[in-house]
Amino acid sequence: MKQPSSVADVLTLVTSDPGRPRLTWYAAGGERIELSGAVLTNWVSKTTNLLVEEFDAGPGVRIGLDLPAHWRTVVWALAAWRCGAAVVLGGGDSDIVVTDRPASYPAADQLVAVALPGLARRFDGELPAGAIDAASAVMTYGDVIGWAPDVDPAAAALDAEGTSATHTGLLPWAVDGSPTPDGARVLLPAGADRTGDVVALLRQVLGALAGGGSVVVLGASVASELAGDPARRERLVASERVTAGA
Repeated sequence: MKQPSSVADVLTLVTSDPGRPRLTWYAAGGERIELSGAVLTNWVSKTTNLLVEEFDAGPGVRIGLDLPAHWRTVVWALAAWRCGAAVVLGGGDSDIVVTDRPASYPAADQLVAVALPGLARRFDGELPAGAIDAASAVMTYGDVIGWAPDVDPAAAALDAEGTSATHTGLLPWAVDGSPTPDGARVLLPAGADRTGDVVALLRQVLGALAGGGSVVVLGASVASELAGDPARRERLVASERVTAGA
């Protein structure tokens, strides 16, 4: 398999088998979300269109993700990288803030509020003036990227408290951090830290997808529950046909 060299290549790869599950998410309360290659790419395309059309996102634009390790965080990171922007974690300076706690950013000039529940159709809470509600706004954009700026390979792609990568170095960084066989279905227990655990999640997800594989991500609370219930964990591994990380 030819190694992808960009996030655009990765998205092309995962849609080569459009119905295959690529990202499966487990959260508290029995929530399970499964995104096929086609559905994942549609989410990324819609979100990329929003970033480009609403905020002129592109090379040199810094997008602060204040989100937990979550499937929606993966989508926003892939969208930022698809249009050549930088993902900023850990509170560094950013031009756009994407967060599930918008009340913490009353003075942000460009703010996106993200509702985390899988079936959310709007953000449940008061929004600062001018904030965009991602739950409703993303769905208004097309499933195919209309236009996105060319990615500058030398521009920053990731800035996260001691971890950084350019766009040309992003895929090698991800693949090196996800040493699993090509095509593997990888179990990824997520942690609760919004910087280190999110960096680890993004690295492992991107690396697995670049290898033609897929991921099963356990939200932090589910990961903790399953760590104390080996039998239940084994049932999940079997039902999801996990082949790595178990």
